[in-house]
Amino acid sequence: MQLWQNIPLFLIVCPLMCAVVCSVLKGKAARGVMAALSALVCVGMGLVLFFSARMGESYAYPMGAIGAPYGNELRVGITEGIVGLAFSLVIFLSVLGGWRKLKADVPENKIHLYAAMVCLLTSAMSAMTFTNDLFTSYVFIEISTIAACALISATNKGRTLYGAARYMLMNLLGSGLFLLGVSMLYCLTGHLLFPQIEEHVKMLLSSRQYLTPLSLSFVLMTLGIAIKSALYPFHTWLPNAYASTTVASSALLSSLISKMYIFLLIKIFFRSAGAQLFAEGIGDFLFMFAVVGIVMGSVDAIREHHLSRMVAYSSVAQIGYIFLGISLGTEAGMAAALFHILAHSAAKSMLFLASGKLREVSEKGDGFRNVRGAGFRAPLAGAAFAVGACSLIGVPLLGGFASKIFLAQAGIELGGWRMAVVLGALAVSTVLNVIYMLRTTLTLYRPSGRQEMVKSPLRKDVCFTVAILALIALNVFLGVAGGQVMEWIHRGIALFV
Repeated sequence: MQLWQNIPLFLIVCPLMCAVVCSVLKGKAARGVMAALSALVCVGMGLVLFFSARMGESYAYPMGAIGAPYGNELRVGITEGIVGLAFSLVIFLSVLGGWRKLKADVPENKIHLYAAMVCLLTSAMSAMTFTNDLFTSYVFIEISTIAACALISATNKGRTLYGAARYMLMNLLGSGLFLLGVSMLYCLTGHLLFPQIEEHVKMLLSSRQYLTPLSLSFVLMTLGIAIKSALYPFHTWLPNAYASTTVASSALLSSLISKMYIFLLIKIFFRSAGAQLFAEGIGDFLFMFAVVGIVMGSVDAIREHHLSRMVAYSSVAQIGYIFLGISLGTEAGMAAALFHILAHSAAKSMLFLASGKLREVSEKGDGFRNVRGAGFRAPLAGAAFAVGACSLIGVPLLGGFASKIFLAQAGIELGGWRMAVVLGALAVSTVLNVIYMLRTTLTLYRPSGRQEMVKSPLRKDVCFTVAILALIALNVFLGVAGGQVMEWIHRGIALFV
């Protein structure tokens, strides 16, 4: 084994060690460790992608001498490298963009604990990106749940504590359902590693034995992840959790947490269940929930009159897009879902960072009346929000446009009634996206009777500026070079399944 092939394990273990270190450091030192770790993980993920692409094949990394059925294993390839690099960039830019607001929102005596939780979340992200077994998956699902709940409640205010409590209750329900599904699947197959599970699932399907409990195990795992990723109608915890906490936490959680779980679900389906199990009916149910989520998430966003909550509700519709691609059960659908994970992560983190700055320069909160003219008071934040909004709407040359095109192509390739539903859902949701995103953007530049052209009286935030410019560039890159990125994703899928 070459030296670079140990990097994925390092990207899991190093953040765990940094979490321990941060917990005993003072605030400023802990923030420095958190920032350095975020940058280091970006570099590590970039190296994984580079060497995986150059090698041209995926590889398994057994953790220890114990093999199947109880062993722990990582699997690394181009797909894991792309997703891991995108997730690590989101972590780094979210922390960087919310750096100054973090110091204002989180008490100094809790900063070191906040940094420790970010490190734990980084470790969980790396583990769920690379894991090739259900045991490791469940362990880091729980770690990410605890870390995310702590990040939400970090500001220690009434609304954030309420949002954190709802988040914890709903996510524990999702974890319980997922664990029940894992237990049933283990009883049926006797394995926890994905390759061995796939072999036994194929045997059960070919012999037509235990089909009901087999399907039920995957339904339970899917339902658990659907709750944890806020697929409609299991989304009610999301607005209070994402819209009430500090800016860095909102950007992190909205762009990362749900996507980690969905990427894990993709691995479970395409490495353990296979397309045949989709034909048994699971894909149809997932398809139905995805289509309803795409429309209803946008309807909820239209009804909202607060900036941060509107951005949070729009995530529900975007999660529906990802599940829509997965539910098609084809390579084109999975590739479109993976691309939308990248596009949505880049746009959503930028929207939350921009919303935080716009709220900061507005009086009495982020109600639409309060943020009128905020685009003039914080020009960069206003421009970033406009770019993110245009991306989610599907304006050409931005990541959201390329994502919707790939989803439409996947539906057309499938044909039949599904093609009509996919194209109809994309068309309706795009109109709804225009309604609430265009309304909000125009509100930001609508005269409010104050001195609109006066810039924010706050001192310049260099970290925020760098993070926002990088996220704008990333959104444009995904739109302009979407075809090349999709080609890389298809290369990774060939090694992924």
